[in-house]
Amino acid sequence: MEKSLHTILQDVSTITIVGNSHIPISDIQTDSRNIKKNMLFVAYNGVNVDGHEYINKAIEEGASAILCETIPTRTQPHVCYIQVKNPIRSCGKILRNWYELDFNKLRVVGITGTNGKTTTVTLLYKLFSQLGYTCGLLSTVRNIVGTEELAATHTTPDIIQLFSLLHNMQEKGCTFCFMEVSSHAIDQSRISGIQFAGAVFSNITQDHLDYHKTFAKYIKAKKRFFDDLSPSSFVLTNNDDKNGMTMVQNSNADIYTYSLKSYSDFKCRISEMHTDGMLLQIEGSEVWTKFIGAFNAYNICAVYSVAKILGENHEEILQILSGLTPADGRLEFFKDETGKTAIVDYAHTPDALENILSTLKKQCKGNTKLITVVGAGGDRDKTKRPLMGKIATQYSSKTIITADNPRSEEPQDIANDMLEGIDENNRSSVLCILDRKEAIRTAVALAKKEDMIVIVGKGHETYQEIKGVKNHFDDREIIKNLFKL
Repeated sequence: MEKSLHTILQDVSTITIVGNSHIPISDIQTDSRNIKKNMLFVAYNGVNVDGHEYINKAIEEGASAILCETIPTRTQPHVCYIQVKNPIRSCGKILRNWYELDFNKLRVVGITGTNGKTTTVTLLYKLFSQLGYTCGLLSTVRNIVGTEELAATHTTPDIIQLFSLLHNMQEKGCTFCFMEVSSHAIDQSRISGIQFAGAVFSNITQDHLDYHKTFAKYIKAKKRFFDDLSPSSFVLTNNDDKNGMTMVQNSNADIYTYSLKSYSDFKCRISEMHTDGMLLQIEGSEVWTKFIGAFNAYNICAVYSVAKILGENHEEILQILSGLTPADGRLEFFKDETGKTAIVDYAHTPDALENILSTLKKQCKGNTKLITVVGAGGDRDKTKRPLMGKIATQYSSKTIITADNPRSEEPQDIANDMLEGIDENNRSSVLCILDRKEAIRTAVALAKKEDMIVIVGKGHETYQEIKGVKNHFDDREIIKNLFKL
């Protein structure tokens, strides 16, 4: 496929153009290693690398056009240089033109927040698929185009992959795309060029401070998503979150609210909760769901609200919701023949961990014990480690500190950070077993009939990253083997 550079620059605000802008372009890339003949190379200043340093390499590989913030002092006569204020933001518009995306036909709904994104987008995908629509899904767990599943490497893909996926969805006739929108993607302008039909704010608690540095900057990054929405979009915000209305105060979109506690446009209430599900009241109707926990009640309420805003029928929505199950690695239950239960969950923030453990603790009857296997990721926000250690011991009869994805850090150093948050009175209930497989095996050995083993932090992940190497590792697989399932 080739298109004129002039054509794909439509709606892009340029500072200056040096060279012939009517040349044919064969593709668009942000990585000089992927450049081939007649491609457009987008040079932008990223988190770790400045693409401007690779302009000459891109030209050597065959690039015929360069989109950049600063035009090089020495230019090549056969190359067109397009100077813009923000290359990556302009790249989104160029990709939209390149793929001729029609966001009136492919309606994109984005979900952002610290917790609940994966469950919410997955349920929306399943709900609308069962309502008869062809849908796309972009999530931490998997990407789906219609019914074709693709591996997911990031919560939100890089801008080149993202627009390629959206193009595939349009080609397959998708009516909706439900996607997770991470704070990194917002901050790095990876979603620029997408005209969102709607956006959802779930909640915000401490996370990613290794990247954003302060909680205020983290909030600001999330808020930009809603600030950039068009008047034709809708935004749904959690009115029970103290930052829920702050997020949307400058948004031009139509604003709706949902909640469990406060007054809102869409209200949900938990009537009953058991180990196998909960009974909810949503807008005056009762619905049994195969989920537990107030955090999941929020997720389900958000899903219901989006469906209603998009014009779907109340009864149909509830009927389908009652049959849906959690996403992979989200409160995934396993039970052996002796009565032991293991729960695998992705919880990797203090708030998510407390939500999970407090919910499960309430389900512990009589002498039932909660045994928690928990770690923390390396090369990430260190300030949350002692908080997670403290929370784990507050709710658990026995806590086993282990390795998560230590990445370049020493597992023992991460464990020591977690141990710092544990009260001296709770130290006797803590074991430190850095080998994650051995930690899970020990938890199973310690558990008695009716006890609950909670394994958190990795959820759906099928690898463990140590010193730059991803080794196969799946919490669910290990539990199934130990439980002989």
